[in-house]
Amino acid sequence: MTGELREACGVFGIVGRPDAAALTAEALFALQHRGQESAGIAVLDEGGIQLHKGMGLVHEVFQADDIARLRGRSAIGHVRYSTTGASRPENAQPLYVRAHLGAFALAHNGNLVDALEARDRLERQGAIFQTTTDTEVVAHLMARSQAKSLEEAFQDALGRLSGGYAFAVLTPAGVLGARDPHGIRPLVLGELNGMPCIASETCALTAIGADFLREVEPGEVVRLDAHAGVTVLTPGNPAREKLCAFELIYFARPDSRCGGESIYQARRRLGQQLAREAPAPADVVLGVPDSSLPAAEGYATELGLPQELGLVKNRYVGRTFIHPAQHSRESGVQRKLTVVAEVVRGRRVALIDDSLVRGTTMRHLTRLLREAGATEVHVRIASPRYLHPCHYGIDTSNREELIAVAAQEDELRALIGADSLKFLSAQGVLRGTGRPDHCLACFTGEYPVPVGEPAEGAREGELRHE
Repeated sequence: MTGELREACGVFGIVGRPDAAALTAEALFALQHRGQESAGIAVLDEGGIQLHKGMGLVHEVFQADDIARLRGRSAIGHVRYSTTGASRPENAQPLYVRAHLGAFALAHNGNLVDALEARDRLERQGAIFQTTTDTEVVAHLMARSQAKSLEEAFQDALGRLSGGYAFAVLTPAGVLGARDPHGIRPLVLGELNGMPCIASETCALTAIGADFLREVEPGEVVRLDAHAGVTVLTPGNPAREKLCAFELIYFARPDSRCGGESIYQARRRLGQQLAREAPAPADVVLGVPDSSLPAAEGYATELGLPQELGLVKNRYVGRTFIHPAQHSRESGVQRKLTVVAEVVRGRRVALIDDSLVRGTTMRHLTRLLREAGATEVHVRIASPRYLHPCHYGIDTSNREELIAVAAQEDELRALIGADSLKFLSAQGVLRGTGRPDHCLACFTGEYPVPVGEPAEGAREGELRHE
């Protein structure tokens, strides 16, 4: 991923298990790629809701003693990076709330496009916010709801907001799950020895030995209960689905399934489609590790070229999308990838990446490949030009950071130092993923959920009020 995006967070929930906290921690390990700033787990026991969260990776936040103290048979968990709200301890999730309808904990993946306006209204009504996240807007709406139960209050709150989201809510009655009406952000249901669970990706279910049941439908709200299983509170509408294309292009783990599709197979087909649309005069194909490797495999297979390991990733350097500042991303790239000179020396290289957003990584890689002896570097991107900000949970709300906005294709080629540069078409994405529709707003500017202009003075990934 060139320019490294930061993605919406990861959520998980499970009921009816004495080892609920331990299972949640294991699931969060599997979802770590979705957020590396903070992690948290909330459990429900006889005394109420217990919460442990902190800044850092899952293994840094949770030690064995922490898990042992979280006794309870129902739990939700969260890994975070800040699409909305700064990277601060108070913004770590789940959020814990005491309300007149009872206590609850809330974990959120995605972005609410009208959170600023809702927060303004709530503050005028006397609400006091403790975080800068849009998640707390939902918490306040639930706490102020005139509904008769937390379930109804949750449904009421969602009805007042819009965006791309997936929620897991821990209540005394069980775990609630919800997906936005267009299904932009993913959410799946699973079952472990008869007990239901919910997760952002199927890889989390696999990590705990759970079976995949189905996806939560767009707009659907469900309740997970140890006795009743899964109860649909609000029916969904699969016909409205606009799953984020970047889930298949980059975000989800290759061993997950998303939208009924194997992520690995979808990325491989994207590479094959890219080869049909933009073959390169190359001797060897390299993929940028790790998310671009299946696309590189498909590209090489389609053209009958060898795919080799020409780039090596330092496994102890996290995804550079996690760094909140551009200079941090650039220094992270320097440490993260190196070239195997013997693979590229004297050869024409087709370098495959899944996307070109800020251009940080690609400029660095083309330079490294030439220094290692590559005679030509032909860059091929397994997605279209990224031209428009995402408002549904990816940190590209600042259009000025998008390298493709200010330059035409040949100018981009010169900027990244490539001999040629070609992108997959928007229709090629749909053909490659095998789906008739996606949210392609970052490529086409056609937003499934209307968005307003950013509030004056608002920073990227930050609600206006501190």
